[in-house]
Amino acid sequence: MLTSGWKAVSMVDVHGKVTFTLWLCGCNLKCPFCHNWRIAERRGCFELPRDAMLEELSSHSFLIDYFHVTGGEPLMQWRELKGLLEDVKPLADVSLNTNLTIVRPLEELLRFDLVDHIATDIKAPPQELYGLPKNASEKLWGIFLRGLEVVSDYKIPMELRIPIPKGFNVIPWVEEALKHVNTDFYVVLNPLVGRPLTNPRDEKWCSQHCWPRQELLEIENELKSRGIKVFVNKWAI
Repeated sequence: MLTSGWKAVSMVDVHGKVTFTLWLCGCNLKCPFCHNWRIAERRGCFELPRDAMLEELSSHSFLIDYFHVTGGEPLMQWRELKGLLEDVKPLADVSLNTNLTIVRPLEELLRFDLVDHIATDIKAPPQELYGLPKNASEKLWGIFLRGLEVVSDYKIPMELRIPIPKGFNVIPWVEEALKHVNTDFYVVLNPLVGRPLTNPRDEKWCSQHCWPRQELLEIENELKSRGIKVFVNKWAI
């Protein structure tokens, strides 16, 4: 299992929760705004020292709400992840940060009751934010919607994160995604930012579409008008 490391105590990876966070390498998307793109491309990754990590998790378990697995896309290594989570579950509840486009492996983890919380991004418009050709992006968006339904079928609570780009109307896409959600959820709005706060994969794209203001205000107001619980990461704007 390839990892870039872990952090024993984090207060920024799941809203309002303390986590033990593990980063796994590899991803099936090429998001232009991604600041973890080196992890996604497996640069500087190494084999997870499993016993050492589990020992550290055990010693910190009384401090945390979740063992949080992120990346990259953790489900790229789902078989190894399944085995790891079987060892983790006696120590902590599990939060999985996934892009929800690798659905069958996700169902496998849910079927064995290995995940207690899901964090995912509504990346819209997908043909821009997935960083892939149009046809592939459209297909993956459909799979993502199915992923929302799968999580809802298992009644797993979700943190729905919405990365907010400048220059696009994401509200219609968000409306479509929410129609496929039938479980407890809240929304976290993340305005996309670039340098000096992050090192995005595509700086040219980010120079055009990062640092939104009006777009953030519009979607915040729209969601709140619908009675949806919304949190905004305003530190970046």
